Amino acid sequence: MKKHTLLVTGGTGYLASWIIKGLLEEGHDVRITVRNKNNSKKYQHLLKIESETAGRLSVFEADLLKEGSFDQAVSGCDIVFHTASPFFIAGIKNANDDLIKPAKEGTRNVLNAVNKSTSVERVVLTSSVAAIYGDNCEMRGKAAFSEADWNETSSASHQPYSFSKTVAEREAWEMCKKQKKWSLVTINPSFLLGPSLTTRKDSTSISTVVDFLSGKYKTGVPALTMGYIDVRDVAKAEIAAAFTEKAHGRYLISAGETSLSGISATLEKCFPGQYPLPKRIVPKALFWLIAPMVGYSRKVVSRNAGLPLKFDNRKSITDLGMTYRNLETTLIDQKEQLERDGLI
Repeated sequence: MKKHTLLVTGGTGYLASWIIKGLLEEGHDVRITVRNKNNSKKYQHLLKIESETAGRLSVFEADLLKEGSFDQAVSGCDIVFHTASPFFIAGIKNANDDLIKPAKEGTRNVLNAVNKSTSVERVVLTSSVAAIYGDNCEMRGKAAFSEADWNETSSASHQPYSFSKTVAEREAWEMCKKQKKWSLVTINPSFLLGPSLTTRKDSTSISTVVDFLSGKYKTGVPALTMGYIDVRDVAKAEIAAAFTEKAHGRYLISAGETSLSGISATLEKCFPGQYPLPKRIVPKALFWLIAPMVGYSRKVVSRNAGLPLKFDNRKSITDLGMTYRNLETTLIDQKEQLERDGLI
């Protein structure tokens, strides 16, 4: 493969780290953006990967909310991977400040930098299935959600994370339409699981499995169904989207569907009797009653609990050549990483 100069925003993130690892292994010059370049502890794992691979790593400082802060990092790049965006669904104090503003304005600032550059040919934006649908109840009348669907129901007051991903992706497509220098491909993954390249636990994807294994949910979990995907497979899809010439539009990236009880049952099957995992499903009526005390709104419970969900990932298989790890493999590898790093 031809050697490229590439930028990955939010370079210390859970997904971004796997993208960077893959790019360095292929021998590319990889730039990353971080909020504080002096805090090298957050990207030490990437420096170690660089030392063991043919690629070269460069670190730039940038802020999603600071106009022009991505200009230097973008200048001279062939491809930009924009992964930086806040991801949390509980403990939100101000949805606009915590989620929506950094997601939308961050996307705009990165793409403004791309527009100023004369070298960028493609942007790969990490969006989410949250930009495809808002609540499970929207499945009514559908066989499955696909790339043709857009989230039309989320807002700053209902499913604000989903709303932030939707407005950010829409902003990207609007900006793309206004120019002809670069192409845009979006990756829309379902819920990420799998091993991390760092020992951080501040990712929702990581903390969810830690909470399962620590016994936080041992008294029971609600009947919530979701899509799942191994973080390593998302990284593979991102890289394929960057270098596959025919790649276009949106790509729904999901290995399948599971539930909170399904995650628990899979962990119990793989590690019988080792962890205080939940065996009980909390009835929807009880979940609705206690929802505000456990970080959910009653509207979310009404529109999601006990309702099915299905995704159509055929476009990713056809265009990007995707194959997907199963849930057992993903959770075994994630548990072993957490144990190896002393996080459980």
